[in-house]
Order: sequence, then structure tokens, then C-alpha cells
Amino acid sequence: MRTAYSVQTVRAAERALMAKLPQGALMQRAAAGLAAACADVLRRRGRVYGSRVVLLVGSGDNGGDALYAGARLARRGAGVRAVLTSQGRAHEGGLAALLAAGGRVAEGDAATSAWGGHIDLVVDGITGIGGRGGLRAEAAELVRDFGATGAAFVAVDLPSGVEADTGEVLGDAVRADATVTFGTYKPGLIIDPAADLAGALHLVDIGLGPELPDVPDLEALQYADVAALLPVPSSESDKYRRGVVGIVAGSARYPGAAVLAVSGALRGGAGAVRYVGPGAGAVIARHPETLVHAGPPSKAGRVQAWVVGPGLGDGTEAVEAVRGVLAADVPVLVDADGLRLLDATAVRARTAPTVLTPHAGEAAALLGVPREEVEAGRLAAVRELAARYRATVLLKGSTTLVATHTGDTPVRVNSTGTAWLATAGSGDVLSGLTGSLLAAGLAPRDAASVGAYLHGLAARHASNGAPVAAQDVAEAMAAAWRDVRA
Repeated sequence: MRTAYSVQTVRAAERALMAKLPQGALMQRAAAGLAAACADVLRRRGRVYGSRVVLLVGSGDNGGDALYAGARLARRGAGVRAVLTSQGRAHEGGLAALLAAGGRVAEGDAATSAWGGHIDLVVDGITGIGGRGGLRAEAAELVRDFGATGAAFVAVDLPSGVEADTGEVLGDAVRADATVTFGTYKPGLIIDPAADLAGALHLVDIGLGPELPDVPDLEALQYADVAALLPVPSSESDKYRRGVVGIVAGSARYPGAAVLAVSGALRGGAGAVRYVGPGAGAVIARHPETLVHAGPPSKAGRVQAWVVGPGLGDGTEAVEAVRGVLAADVPVLVDADGLRLLDATAVRARTAPTVLTPHAGEAAALLGVPREEVEAGRLAAVRELAARYRATVLLKGSTTLVATHTGDTPVRVNSTGTAWLATAGSGDVLSGLTGSLLAAGLAPRDAASVGAYLHGLAARHASNGAPVAAQDVAEAMAAAWRDVRA
């Protein structure tokens, strides 16, 4: 499990650890890890000895980390110049160490011209996890100038200019090729849009773990976590014990949504799929094992979970279908058109679990805010939706977020997705898949998290770097299951 903690929590843990260590020991641990990661980058670009390194140094501890790391690189034969971005202020001990190792302090233009514009590595130590509101104009200009040299950028703990706690980017920020973070991940490293600026993540163990709370602010499932949650049939299982998921999807205008949602459900681990809606002919033609019914959902037979909404349209029958499904005393997943038609009061009043799966535009409509506000502040949006609707919310996107309304569990982040998933019908497959996991017995938070994880893996298998269609993703689901269980 990859976990992330807020700035406040990290600061408290650092204070507790520093009280147990000799003065400066924590910074030296961080600098050693940073220097090792920078050396790896330089080796991939040629070698450490004789390389040219610029440190962008702010006045805080991040600048100190960069200076001490620069001193280590200088002792290995790298040419190192520090550009001080805070009116000449810098960590005194770090600056002394750099100068003693043969490093220099330079103005920004001098650091560039001294080497004829050839720089191998820029280390971003401008601001730390306490930075707010984007880079100041002078720092942003430096970042642009050094970015134009083609040098690799390594960020210290967090790319300067991004919001550590939220993943927001409120102004100019560094785009790093890699970020070396210390002790634990920070939310901004794994939530877009900031995560897109972090590059490859390297976590340096500085001994912070024992000082951190057991419950993080965010967590991201890894292969082993997903494998432990997957519903696997036993020798006693039959199709009904494995769970039956009901799918209410499709319309005369969007019959394909029914096929795609059923495709996802059939590959999700439940024992059977019941389909209700006008797309029965198309569904049976593609998936003859599906149990179909003309409706209403309450007459279709017993299910352990419902999925409602993909391609449903907005007619009277669609409204009644959503109302009928929400009245059922089983877990319900609402997606797409169902999100536009649901009654918030009815959702909050449900005693069985509800899962909502909006993309940014749908989330914005549910919250009554502009789409851009959701995209810029995804963590706040998913938490607010979960609280307002008393539901588990899966907010789709390049990093999918899953939040519960109870507030006592970490928000889950999934990053297995690929930009090729931004295609018509992809969300319908995810809805069917997640609904099937609900019917198979997974808790709503687990079903949503595992569904997003498998959906992303399947897309990677189907795409392999090329355009992919939603049905391709569904058909690659078996490969995703095999990956996780391998």
C-alpha cells in the first residue's frame, strides 16, 4: 500500500523524530537519498564526474537538502553551482558544505553562461511542502530559463509551486522529471493536476514511519492489496453464491451502453448478470449468458447489487428506473445519465450502500460548481460529494479518487489508468465491472478501488500505446486479473 500524509502530520512526525536524533541528522539522511537519486539521473545521461549541476535554492529546509546533496555530488567530481532564489538567503550549514566541497554560488544567467548553456541537471529546492500559491515571478523565470537548456529536473520533496495537501496548481510550478520525497508521500504527489508535474517518484526512508499515524490521509492500492481483495470462487460456489448483479442501462439512442456495461459486469467476478432495459436484443446477441428482463427492475428477480444509468437517457422510463433501483435494499451504483436523474434526498435516505461514479463534468453538476473547479481541486470535490450524498464516490480522471462519506477512512487514489481510457463507453465498462464486484461481496470502497485498478490495467493491456475502444478494455479484463494474481 502506498500512503500519503498531510503537511501538518508530516511536520509533527519530523519534530518527534528530530527530538530523538543528533542535530542535523534528519537533513543529512534526506540529502544522502537525494544525492543518490540525482547521481542515478546523471549516470543515465552520461556520468556523475564532470557533469554540470545547478541547484535552485530557496531559504527553507528544501534548499538545505539541495545544498547538502550538491556538496555530495561536488565531492564526486560534478561541477555544482547554486542559484539562491530568496534574496541571497540560504541554509547556512548547507551553503558552507557546498562551498567547502568546491561548489559555487552564481546568479541565474551566470550559471547558464558559465557552461555555455550546457547543464545536465537542475535540482529544484525552491520551496518545500509548506509552499503556497505557485512560484514567485522571479523564481518562475529562472525555472523557464533553465528548462530551456534541456537539463533534467529533480524536485526536492515536491515540485515547487504545487499544493502539497491537495494536488492543486495555483500558479507557475516546476515540471520535474523526477521527485525525491522523504519519509512518506504527500497528497500532491499522487493527485492530479500536481501529480502530472512530479515525474517519477522516489521515496527516501529517513526513519519517519514509526512517528506517523496508522491511518493516512490518502492511500493507493498496489498489486498485492488488490489480489487480497479479489473475489475468488471456492469449491462450494455456484453462480448465485458468487453474486448476481443487475444492470439497468441503454436506450433506443444508446443501445451500446447496455452491451458495454454488461461486458464489464460479466468480467467482474459475479456469478450472473441480469439485464433490464430496451437493449436486450443487442445484449443477448453479444452475451447470450445474460439473464434479460423487460422491467421494471423490481420484477427482474433477485440481485445482490444494481448498476443504473449508462446510456439510460432522460425519459419517463429512465426516471422511474432510477427511482426503482434506489428503492432496492441492496448496494446500488449510479453512473452517467443516472447521476442526472437521481434524487439527492432519496440517495441520502438509503440504508443500503450507494456508489456514485461521476467524471469531472458530472461531479460539477452534482455540486453546482464549474467543471474547472472540480478539475483543479479533485480531492476537495470527491470529499464534498461523498459527504453531501452520504455515498461512496468514485471520481473518474487520470488519477481516480474514491472517498466515503464517513470521513474515517483514507481517500483512495488509483493511477493505473491511461489517457487512452478517455473514449466513449469506457465508463460503462467500469460501472458494470464495479457493480459486479459489489454483487460478489466487496465493500463499496473496495469494489470501487479494485474496479478502477483493474479497469486501468485492462486498458494498458488493450492499448499498448495505441488507441483503444471500450469493448477492447472489457475483453482485456482477464489479463488484468492474471496480472494481479500472478
